[in-house]
Amino acid sequence: MSKAEPTIRKYMTTEPAVIESTRSLEDADRIMKDLKIRHLPVMHDGKLLGIISDRDIKAALGIIGSNPDSAKVADICHQHPYQVGPEHKLHEVLDEMADHHYGSVLVVQHDKLVGILTMIDVCRAFSEILQQRFHEHTS
Repeated sequence: MSKAEPTIRKYMTTEPAVIESTRSLEDADRIMKDLKIRHLPVMHDGKLLGIISDRDIKAALGIIGSNPDSAKVADICHQHPYQVGPEHKLHEVLDEMADHHYGSVLVVQHDKLVGILTMIDVCRAFSEILQQRFHEHTS
């Protein structure tokens, strides 16, 4: 008997931290460091606008210099990031992530952000699947 293929709902991080588009890069950097995360969905007036990563911030700070308050999150966020619904098959999402070098996927349902799937989540998923596959029947 084969098992049903998991969807990303099983492995995504629910209720991800977000940042408002009008906040500074310094605020975004602080939030990511405090929460030990590398991707932060960007909201504008309660709607998903895009995503910003720690690498985006480092690159932008290198360009604008030592005043991180002068740039806002909206100035550098990636608008229209890769989005899927929570019922997408895990392998399809992972293929897309690998093909396009995405570090994260935003999970949207009914035009509302419901989660994020990051490479950390993917590693945990892969570990769980390997454990189930190779260690499930051993004692």
